[in-house]
Amino acid sequence: METKPLLAVLGGTGDLGSGLALRWITAGYRVIIGSRDRQKATAACAELREILAERDVDSSLLSDMDNASAAAAANIVVLTVPFSYQQSTLADVKEQLAGKILIDVTVPLMPPKVGTVQLPAAGSAAQTAQNLLGDGVKVVSAFQNVAADHLKSGHPIDCDVLICGNDPDARAAVVQLVEACGLRGFQAGPIQNAAAAEALTSVLITINRQFKCHSGIRLTGV
Repeated sequence: METKPLLAVLGGTGDLGSGLALRWITAGYRVIIGSRDRQKATAACAELREILAERDVDSSLLSDMDNASAAAAANIVVLTVPFSYQQSTLADVKEQLAGKILIDVTVPLMPPKVGTVQLPAAGSAAQTAQNLLGDGVKVVSAFQNVAADHLKSGHPIDCDVLICGNDPDARAAVVQLVEACGLRGFQAGPIQNAAAAEALTSVLITINRQFKCHSGIRLTGV
């Protein structure tokens, strides 16, 4: 029987991180909620345990730590912080990430114009992470186009996920985690291609404002 990897969600106190955690715990993965402030992580876990109890899901798979401890303990680390905190958070856990897969969910939104595509100088947030961490960390970009509200709900999600990264085995591992969330995952090429998924988020925000919805993407003809 294959052993599921231990996951750490850094910035897991937010809606997106907690939504992913709920999905993975429901699928039988052990998840650590990480935060710079351990108390915030503990409080987030308490809220998640209430939701898991309502859904009759085993909450013993959930725990909390500070970011560095969570990154050190986990097999796969997930970054779900705002873009303004991306680089400082990664700098704090760079040593703990060595040799691991980092799933970067960061979107380079620049308030107040979050509906306008504004990619960073490196080309994307994911490329920024890869440049900062070096080739010793397998950065994989994913989940930028999935609404946190959908992830936190218990219902099926009509959305696909584009997965970009330089390591094919790392991308394949992330496909499994996407599918565990009840979504379809597609390997979409090297880390440079993450710019497309990140840019789509601003496009979706613009559509959401028009239709008062939480839109996603679907690939057709596959």
